[in-house]
Amino acid sequence: MTAESAGNTGQQTRVSTLELFFDLVFVFTVTQLTELLADHLDVRGAVRVLLMLGVIWWMYSAYAWLTNAMAPSSPLRRVLLLVGMGGFLGVAIAVPQAFGAAGWLFGLGYFVVNAIHTGAFALAGGDGVMRALRGGLAWLNLLSATLVLVGGILTGPWRYGLWAVAFAIQAATPYLSPIEGFTLAPAHFVERHGLVVIVALGESLIAVGIGIRGYELTLGIVFAAVLVLTVLYYLYWVYFGGDDARAEHALEATADPRRRALHAVHAFGFAHVPMLFGIVVFAAGVKKIIGHPFDGAKLSYALAITGGVVLYLIGHAVFRLVLRLGSIRHAVLATVLILALGLPLGLLSAAAMLGLIIAAFVVSWFIDAGGIRPVLRAWRAGDTPVMHSS
Repeated sequence: MTAESAGNTGQQTRVSTLELFFDLVFVFTVTQLTELLADHLDVRGAVRVLLMLGVIWWMYSAYAWLTNAMAPSSPLRRVLLLVGMGGFLGVAIAVPQAFGAAGWLFGLGYFVVNAIHTGAFALAGGDGVMRALRGGLAWLNLLSATLVLVGGILTGPWRYGLWAVAFAIQAATPYLSPIEGFTLAPAHFVERHGLVVIVALGESLIAVGIGIRGYELTLGIVFAAVLVLTVLYYLYWVYFGGDDARAEHALEATADPRRRALHAVHAFGFAHVPMLFGIVVFAAGVKKIIGHPFDGAKLSYALAITGGVVLYLIGHAVFRLVLRLGSIRHAVLATVLILALGLPLGLLSAAAMLGLIIAAFVVSWFIDAGGIRPVLRAWRAGDTPVMHSS
């Protein structure tokens, strides 16, 4: 990260505690989205959650770029982040009624988040950042924020349409502005996004606690909770079993500034949308089945459990492909097994479906690793038995 693009006097390599605090406010939106989807587990509910997650995630990721370039080291910068947090809090509070009476609050909070982001960059950025802002980034951000605000005020199909157009503009923005002015500090950037994935995975554990309210605590529920924890461990391990470090090295090895920036957008912007959406969908399904794990799950619940895991694997596969981190065989094998067996098994027993997902991870892991012997050799050597690393 250069002083010109960052507006800093030195390199920032660690995520600050204030950024972690900021992330907790953002993850509150994930909690709200999960609750909303669990209450409306159908196609309309999924579309609404995906639209909101899309625009929310894009601005969260924009703040990761901001703090990557501007350490929150002065009172003014910390106050700006606090105001941005307030905007995200307003968005999160509005989520349950965002397509109803609270649409205006969602839009207003989002506009504040967007305006603070652009203003903070303008204050702290060097010549490269200012060139990107003047080259279209500031106006495109303002346009997308205005569309979200107007969509929150209008009702019916207008809200869906304007928010979808806002998301499309955000997705196109990196190609319409000179983003090579943003020179990344890979260690900080990768760590920031990884921490959000960890906290989002924790949302599914919260769903366990919410889902068992009103039920008598039985060994069956405890067993199912352990199964959920094991599934989440594998989702964690898929991402953090070496790929986080390799992603950092891949960004560091990309010398061309524009190419590095686009890799960051593709891998940590686009690819993380299905990953986070998958976590939300999985958590919504967990909330529905955890209280009666040995009963057959409704079709929508089984789709949420299996589909959430598959979405996560698809997003992670894209992440690996963009950064050229190695094979995606494990994701493909696990996806095939889960889709072929998990959904029909879930209609018979929710716990059996969770067990099948775990088995699919283990089987695909051993196949991809070349059998049990390479894994045992890695363990004996004290190394992490990383799959799909070739």
